Amino acid sequence: MINNAGIKVIFDDLGLRDFKETWDYQEHFFNLKVAEKGRPESDGKTTPDRLIFVEHNHVYTLGKSGSEQNLLLDYIQLRARDASFYKIDRGGDITYHGPGQLVGYPIFDLEKLKLGLREYIHLLEEAIIRCISRFGIEGSRLEGATGVWIDPDKGARARKICAIGVRASRFVTMHGFALNVNTDLSYFNHINPCGFTDKGVTSIGKETGEKREMDDVKRVMYNTMREVFGYEYY
Repeated sequence: MINNAGIKVIFDDLGLRDFKETWDYQEHFFNLKVAEKGRPESDGKTTPDRLIFVEHNHVYTLGKSGSEQNLLLDYIQLRARDASFYKIDRGGDITYHGPGQLVGYPIFDLEKLKLGLREYIHLLEEAIIRCISRFGIEGSRLEGATGVWIDPDKGARARKICAIGVRASRFVTMHGFALNVNTDLSYFNHINPCGFTDKGVTSIGKETGEKREMDDVKRVMYNTMREVFGYEYY
């Protein structure tokens, strides 16, 4: 959708990885890029943009603007569900990550991509909408909410298939999106997803009626990110 020819992005597929370990990993590159802002590129120390794909163990994360009341489990119940809980520094409310969910963490320099934060989130949604369309699913936006939804204009039938929560500093992004592929959706029963009490969640597997190979979804998402943002991979 936009032309960023000449901008190259490193792709990292981390497989199944602990949330805190991955948070530290992406924050390392994020901090490097933020620290480089204002320094001349000619010093040869610039850190490339990076797109990380990962699946997490069961974890609930709460954004800085969220409410702990949207987590409906106490500590003992969390342990019984083999889940952990973190307050983190992204926007948005509470969400769940777990096996069968494709989580994407783009560490992008929006200044270099010539994007504002709102346009960046819009393009993330577009890449996800294009991805799920390849599996026969029509995704849409819901006014006043980030992420990608199915039937957003049908009241209680509206259901979220992908959550988005982003942090940005000096035009550098971290955190990103969580696309439900073959996710155990029962884990969402223990939260008010993204603060909503009247809307559901879904997955590619649930919408299509069959389990989808994660590698297939990764491959499509890898390509739609490149299509939408116009960069190339190393």
